[in-house]
Amino acid sequence: MSNILHHTLYDGRRIAFRYTHGVGPCLVFLPGYMSDMAGSKATALFAEAEAMGRACLLLDYSGCGMSDGAFADGMLSRWRDEVLALVASYVSGPVLLVGSSMGGWLMLLVAEHLKHRLAGMIGIAAAPDFTRWGYTEEQRRALAAGETIYEPNPYGPEPTPTYAAFFADAECHLRLESAIGLTCPVRLIHGKADADVPWEVSLRLKAALRSDDVQVTLIEDGDHRLSRESDIAAIKAIVAEFYG
Repeated sequence: MSNILHHTLYDGRRIAFRYTHGVGPCLVFLPGYMSDMAGSKATALFAEAEAMGRACLLLDYSGCGMSDGAFADGMLSRWRDEVLALVASYVSGPVLLVGSSMGGWLMLLVAEHLKHRLAGMIGIAAAPDFTRWGYTEEQRRALAAGETIYEPNPYGPEPTPTYAAFFADAECHLRLESAIGLTCPVRLIHGKADADVPWEVSLRLKAALRSDDVQVTLIEDGDHRLSRESDIAAIKAIVAEFYG
């Protein structure tokens, strides 16, 4: 992918990102767990931003894609701080956060630090608190005991790991169990055929948010990835609402 840049953090870690200047709020795309900025939704939204003259920022979390680090060291806190560092360094003006799957959880944590700059948030199959509802009690006990668990990966040959450090950190960032003090406009899109994140999670998120401008779009036959042409067209239409 062209125009890959790197931002060096205080500890020497280099975070890979792409940025295009433009008008309106800067769309900041937050990928899902073990995903990166080369995904179909991220690249489609970046291309759309370039074509429309809008600002857009993509990034790879540390341990993912073209960024430094080991995935085993990844945590929500760590990735949140990386996003905030890039926004502080390269983005001026309002921010439109778009979070996919786990990125929809991270979106909330980033938003809490950018309240005064938020133009809005868009969750794509958002998965806040997945360490609570996404694992069995046996898996949660194993993680709490410091073990790594592995699950089948429907998108690749290698199993998907969850590390104890990620789990312990995530338990400090649960958001669905109380009111979420964010009041910006929010759009949530979710497939009703999602086998990974139940679509009801988006309804729980809507109920928890204090914003009085939250809309949920359900795609009847949409899966978790929401990467078909029709799905991406629906996401682009939602994004366009923030630039009217």
